[in-house]
Amino acid sequence: MQKRCRIIYNPTSGREMMKNNLVDILNILEGAGYETSAYATTPEKDSAKNEAARAAKAGFNLIVAAGGDGTINEVVNGLAPLKHRPRLGIIPAGTTNDYARALKIPRESPIDAAKVIAKGQTVKMDIGQANDKYFVNIAAGGLLTELTYGVPSEIKSLFGYLAYLVKGAELLPRIKPVKMRLEYDDGVFDGMASMFFLALTNSVGGFEQIVPDASFDDGKFTLIIVKTSNLLEILQLIQMVFNGGKHVNDPRILYVKTSKVVAKAPKDRMMINIDGEYGGDAPMIFKNHKQHLEIFANTDEIPDDAITSKDEAAEENAREQFVEGVDKLRNLSEEQLELSDKDK
Repeated sequence: MQKRCRIIYNPTSGREMMKNNLVDILNILEGAGYETSAYATTPEKDSAKNEAARAAKAGFNLIVAAGGDGTINEVVNGLAPLKHRPRLGIIPAGTTNDYARALKIPRESPIDAAKVIAKGQTVKMDIGQANDKYFVNIAAGGLLTELTYGVPSEIKSLFGYLAYLVKGAELLPRIKPVKMRLEYDDGVFDGMASMFFLALTNSVGGFEQIVPDASFDDGKFTLIIVKTSNLLEILQLIQMVFNGGKHVNDPRILYVKTSKVVAKAPKDRMMINIDGEYGGDAPMIFKNHKQHLEIFANTDEIPDDAITSKDEAAEENAREQFVEGVDKLRNLSEEQLELSDKDK
């Protein structure tokens, strides 16, 4: 039976990159053996989410999310609750494209990103759940939420990550700590902190060293709590991020692995950012769904320790080669026996 692919694309993302390259992308995926069709999202709420769920239920083998991190998040929210979840491809066409960066998918060329899908390499990725919403990269509370909401969408499109840095510099002098209670697998943080991150990959806001030991498929979040709200100390921690990820051992940081987090803010409102968008207020429960979605990625360029299933794949390949070798020996022995019988 012919494999079917549905591209769900945001026609306004990345200065209309997808619209300009759609024909070439369709040809690449058709050449990879998929009967391919496309759906342009609309301003209607949950447009990408609803189409992803519809296409999955209709039996499509591959769903391709083409757009920014918001489009990818919507498509994932359409697929993640389903029992049957088709494979997911990603063609980035937004601003920061954190998730594509983590999966080593080309971010400047939609055509090159489509070629990664055609290459056929996949990773069974962990997916996060925040109450009834799903996310693929990050959930956060504190400064990051204010920073993200403070950048107008038209500025994001024009200046990309630079817009976040400029807005961040403006906000830093006004950072105030929030009373947080964060319950995780091996303990509880109950105190004042300026922000927390809950990361699924190593790419957070354009920085790849915030989670230097990230694993994409081990069933664990990386929980980072920034305890200090002092401007100079935060700048020092940022410098340590760039200096080989040395922030992870700093006493002003809590850095742990956990499969579940319960976030509460007893005294203040704490908005929660999910994959770059407002996702509701604390209290919120976060769960990690281990290896929940199979996603196309450029695995040749992803570090081995980021994908635990690479070891499993290698073991399976070794088993297959062993069985194949035994079969060859058995066949060879049978041929020798037949020749020996003939000689008699």
